[in-house]
Parts: sequence; structure tokens; C-alpha cells
Amino acid sequence: MTDIKLCELNKKIRFFLSAFIIVLSMGVGVGIVYVYSTTGFNPVGTEEHFAGSDAGEFEIPEKYPKSFEGMLLTTHTHLVSFSIIFLILGVMFQFNSVITGIWKNILIIEPLIATITTFGALWGLRYFHPVFSYVVILSGILMYLSFILMVSVLLYDLLIKKSV
Repeated sequence: MTDIKLCELNKKIRFFLSAFIIVLSMGVGVGIVYVYSTTGFNPVGTEEHFAGSDAGEFEIPEKYPKSFEGMLLTTHTHLVSFSIIFLILGVMFQFNSVITGIWKNILIIEPLIATITTFGALWGLRYFHPVFSYVVILSGILMYLSFILMVSVLLYDLLIKKSV
């Protein structure tokens, strides 16, 4: 790899990349709000959103289980979009001057692994057992923490850090 560092880029490029990261973060933030509004960030809410809610014999469930086609659509759109998001962030992160070595590599690959784990666990939750809701929550937390850390480092490197 070359020795290019984000903090050494032309000012216009640094501002453009920063604007992209900010808009991308806003989009991801809206997604997080959507997850909260549909699941409440808890195992029961996550289970109900994907596997449906319990209802008695003469009751109408509050939430119906996601259909197979709905699961396919959710999985497809998220795997494609998250892989593109983390590809772009990972390439940019490769050129950061703040985090280096093994931690840089871990932060680049972790959100991709967490994406596969999260959406695989959704299938487990929907079709096998409610315990998968804990895997969904844990892997989702790791994925979003990686996103936040990468974005924070990138914005620091692009906007605040001075080249040496």
C-alpha cells in the first residue's frame, strides 16, 4: 500500500470525504432510529418484529411473523448496502493515520463479520429459536460501534489532525 494519509490530502478532498461520511452517518442514524421504533432495542421486541407476537386462540397478534419473501428482501437489501458502506469506510480507514497495525485490520473486517452474523441470526430467530435475538443484538451493537469508531477516526483525521 502507499503511504498516503487522509490528513495529508488536499483540503477540498478532505471536506468532500467528510461531507460524505456525515451524510452516510445520517442515513445510518435514521436506520438506527427505525430499528429502535420496530424492536425497542430489546430481545422481546426483536423477536416480535421478526417471528411475530404471541396471541391467544381468539386474539389477533399485534405483529405477524415476517414472511419468507420479507426475510429475503430484508437480508438482501441489508447485506448489499452494508457491504458497500463498509467497503467504502474500510478503504478510507486503510489510509487513516490514527489507528494502525492489527487494530486497523480488526476494525476494517469486524463490521463485515457482524453484518453476516446479524442477518444470519435473524433467520435463526425467525425460524429456529428466540435465543437468536441476543445474537442479533450483540452483533448489531458490535457492527454499529465499529461504524461509530471508524467514522470518528476518519472525521478526526480529515478535519482536525494536522499533517506532520
